[in-house]
Amino acid sequence: MLEVFDPPAVRRWSRLAAETLGRVREEIDALNVFPVPDGDTGTNLHLTMLSAAEALDGLPPGADAATTWRTLVQGALIGARGNSGVIVSQALRGLAEVLRTAEGRGADLGHGLARAAELARGAVEKPVEGTLLSVLGAVASAVRDLPGDLAAVARRAAQEARAALRRTPDQLDVLARNGVVDAGAAGLTIILESLAAVVTGSSVGSPRIPAPAHRIEPEPEGEPGYEVMYLLEADDGAVEALRGELAGLGDCLVVVGGEGLWNVHVHVADAGAAIEAGLRAGRPYRIRVAYLAAAGRTHRAAGGRGVVAVAAGPALGALFERAGAVVVRREPGAGPPRAAVLAAIREAGTEVVVLPNDSGAREVAAAAAETAREEGIAVSVIPTRASVQGLAALAVHDPLRRFDDDVVAMTEAAAHTRHGHVWVADREAVTSAGLVGPGDVLGVIDGDAALVGTGLVQTALQVVDRMVATSSELVTLLEGTDAPDGLARAVQDHLAATRPDIEVVRYEGGQGGYPLLIGVE
Repeated sequence: MLEVFDPPAVRRWSRLAAETLGRVREEIDALNVFPVPDGDTGTNLHLTMLSAAEALDGLPPGADAATTWRTLVQGALIGARGNSGVIVSQALRGLAEVLRTAEGRGADLGHGLARAAELARGAVEKPVEGTLLSVLGAVASAVRDLPGDLAAVARRAAQEARAALRRTPDQLDVLARNGVVDAGAAGLTIILESLAAVVTGSSVGSPRIPAPAHRIEPEPEGEPGYEVMYLLEADDGAVEALRGELAGLGDCLVVVGGEGLWNVHVHVADAGAAIEAGLRAGRPYRIRVAYLAAAGRTHRAAGGRGVVAVAAGPALGALFERAGAVVVRREPGAGPPRAAVLAAIREAGTEVVVLPNDSGAREVAAAAAETAREEGIAVSVIPTRASVQGLAALAVHDPLRRFDDDVVAMTEAAAHTRHGHVWVADREAVTSAGLVGPGDVLGVIDGDAALVGTGLVQTALQVVDRMVATSSELVTLLEGTDAPDGLARAVQDHLAATRPDIEVVRYEGGQGGYPLLIGVE
């Protein structure tokens, strides 16, 4: 339980918020009907908070509060995506204005959230109720002068955000018609619940994203037709004039920032006019233009088909390379750098499938893919959770097929591949299969603990017996660096005796930590 919201807590909060949004971004995307039904609000908020977290990763461990908050705001401002991402970056600026010079106690957090609500609303040309602005306002009212310690204020902020989120359909008709809560408000609620989790030392748990009550019907299309975003170097006076000019060109106008750097977002019928207005105000750069009628749709680029695979270890990497993939290596237990995944996508071609091969690497792959799409590359991230699923997907890859058809085939191959492994425990732990002590062997199937054994070979045999079914045709075994001699061979011999109809292939996986990875197709 924290007494003050200090710089290390700020770092943990930004990372936890980014990771949690990454896990639920697709559910939030599915809620997205306002201001346009482009299905990217969850992704935009994830990328905004990820940019803030990555900016903080570059600071030395002992950075003070002023430096930490300034870096957080700068990272969010530069990486802000979409209408909601830009507004959240301004809310972070308001929070920073208070907490960068305060002690970070409960009253400070309450005043910071009040300032966040004030700045966020002021950044929007035409505020609309039933959005994240409403939720942020409700939170501010609930905690502004709330007596109590830091944990009490953080918990109240999260609780009020969740309650205000449920009220959004009553405030905005388009949400009620589609049976959804506001997508941006759902993302903001996740951010505040992550803050409360860091302060109280609890887990954020499984985020509760309300599913649409019924099938979402597209709203009638109309003008304006383009989303224009850019960073702008300009002084305050020029930005005020720019606001007026852009307000006359379109809607959904949000301009945030300060100290010479601004993030501009607007929906317009004439994208060129919005960019020219920025040129008159200062120096616009990182200009992004999206055609709203096509936003969120998969498109197909011409030529240059490729696959990117994430691999933990050189031997696994070599397997993927021999199968034709561009490989991004990661350390066991760690995610790959986003820059490395993006570089691999650019190298692979103009139509690229990404195989993260690990649940933790999926959000990094998604973030890199989003950046690559803005550069005109067609990218699809297949949610492979294990290396054996990635190998199965790559086995059916056909660059001569239509890109969309290839993605479907690879996704189906991965989904139809069960994955398991055996692991020797180095500490005591409670699992769904029972208590595990040091030296025990844990058998895991499809990500869940399935059984606890005392020997590697015997446990591996039990795992593979549970995984194979009557329709199984192929078992893939990847032997790790610390596997005892003959482990994979013992499993292969067992299957030859009990299921001679199944083909078994063995590879040296070279992965650390897991003596044997198992895939069943």
